[in-house]
Amino acid sequence: RGARGRLTAACLPTEPETGRKKLSSHGRKRAAKRRLGAGSGPAGRSPLGRGGGEREPPGQTARGQSGFSDGNSKWLTPAKAKKTQPKGNHVELSSDGEVEEGSWEMEEEDGSSEEMVDDYGASSSEEEELLPIEKAALKQKPDREGLSEDDSEEEEEEEAEEASKQKMGQKEEEGPDLQLNLDIDEQFKLPTSEEIEKEDIPPDLHVIHQRIQGNMEVLQDFGVKREEGRSRQEYLALLRRDMAAYYSYSDFLLTKLMDIFPLPELVKFLEANEVPRPVTIRTNTLKTRRRDLAQALINRGVNLDPLGKWSKTGLVIYDSTVPIGATPEYLAGHYMLQGASSLLPVMALAPQENERILDMCCAPGGKTSYIAQLMKNTGMILANDSSADRLRSVVGNLHRLGVTNAVVSNCDGRQFPKILGGFDRVLLDAPCSGTGVISKDPAVKTNKDEMDILRCAHLQKELILSAIDSVNAASETGGYIVYCTCSIMVEENEWVVDYALKKRNVRLVATGLDFGKEGFTRFKDRRFHPSLKATRRFYPHTHNMDGFFIAKFKKFSNAIPQAQKDEGPAVEAAAPPAVPDTVTTEPPPKKKKLEGSKADQEQKLPQPALKKKRSLQAQRRPLKA
Repeated sequence: RGARGRLTAACLPTEPETGRKKLSSHGRKRAAKRRLGAGSGPAGRSPLGRGGGEREPPGQTARGQSGFSDGNSKWLTPAKAKKTQPKGNHVELSSDGEVEEGSWEMEEEDGSSEEMVDDYGASSSEEEELLPIEKAALKQKPDREGLSEDDSEEEEEEEAEEASKQKMGQKEEEGPDLQLNLDIDEQFKLPTSEEIEKEDIPPDLHVIHQRIQGNMEVLQDFGVKREEGRSRQEYLALLRRDMAAYYSYSDFLLTKLMDIFPLPELVKFLEANEVPRPVTIRTNTLKTRRRDLAQALINRGVNLDPLGKWSKTGLVIYDSTVPIGATPEYLAGHYMLQGASSLLPVMALAPQENERILDMCCAPGGKTSYIAQLMKNTGMILANDSSADRLRSVVGNLHRLGVTNAVVSNCDGRQFPKILGGFDRVLLDAPCSGTGVISKDPAVKTNKDEMDILRCAHLQKELILSAIDSVNAASETGGYIVYCTCSIMVEENEWVVDYALKKRNVRLVATGLDFGKEGFTRFKDRRFHPSLKATRRFYPHTHNMDGFFIAKFKKFSNAIPQAQKDEGPAVEAAAPPAVPDTVTTEPPPKKKKLEGSKADQEQKLPQPALKKKRSLQAQRRPLKA
């Protein structure tokens, strides 16, 4: 019965297989002969592994009979002489040149007569091998055939609705659990002091970074996400500790930065300090134009772009196949390697031709050469610096760039009004703590403390007063002072500017820069002059340049207000000596009387007694010495 079922299935009309190609012409003829010879059904296809062009042995063609004899079992046994080839697809060329592909996976087995499974046709019990879902589909098929199209559409819609309801029910069942898991993940709990002490040394930075993010989320919505019984100060203390460990800052500097920036902006600032600023150059228009310089550098393999709309001379360098500081254009003085933030103070100063300008802290000469470039080598520039070693780079750059209107001096800026004054404009790039250029000098993260900041602030106050005194308020074109630092500390910027406003007859004016953040008018418990809004702050995370502060003053009087205030105390100080004169006129006679009385007493003593007394005094003198 099994052989009959397999043979019947093999004799069914074959459907084209996707993996097999068409039969050759000879193969089609042989198949047609087998169909003509068959009484009830077409000839069966040869078993797998056999090409369509191979001829079957005689006696293997199935004829339409009700039953089969034992001789038909030979049809089921594989032939002994088979081609053995490695597994895989093979290509067989027919007589027509058509390609036939198949899988030859037949092996000879020492005379063994195992039945070949014909996996192409269906088995005798098809229903037994069907899956339950297939059986259900077969039962529903005749019922569907009897229904109309409208009824079938309605049933499909109902089934779709039921399926959607089942899915929604599953989601509702899974929803609370999933939401609960999300809530558990989002909750941030402060670690105890014991857990913090148990942390590995060095700490795991990945864990610290995740804790910083969770802490930030809680602090941004503190009223909802905070733990019961925990204060905001505890969260801030943990955040400061984690940030100091993750970004390698001192606790002092990180506390200062947390006072200046909001928490989301603080993270951006700290991340920006880990990335170097782009390399920028300034075109020396005394010798070339920016267009010509850019074309020359591009020809040398430099990838560059204009710095921005705010600068007509700057170029930003992305990458280069040649060293930027050793090209022939650099050695010829066609450009200067200079940070983008260093161009801003000179632009704010806006020097005019034929003016007398003082650059109080000029090293290494980038700003001085830019001033000479804007003045077109007219007028006079006094380039001063207190460090003789740094002046060497200034002289070298001025010669290379072709600056001819500069005079270099080595003096202390605090003594400058006494040395020379009457300038039209003064540029003061004051020495500072360098908290705006951490990307260039990472040592600033840990080597600065409160005393360093206050020491810099005191020096800056002295220098800014000297710079103001060096300017002539009666200048027709000038009377301006630009104060700038590469620091973001309030003590070195707004505090110093506010001090200068109180001590000298100056006022703040607009810097002329279209971008930048306004300076602080209030910081913690300090209140500064409202005009400090005219000052500008630049940050690495917002402007992609070094941190910088710029303030521009206009001097409206050469008089010093401090002298007017000191007139009262000076008169009071002059009056007291008159009183002591009346008092001190009496003591001198007393001293004279005492001296006279002593002389009279010595005269009354006999001479031996005087000699003895003088000898005793002479002996005591060496002992006192």
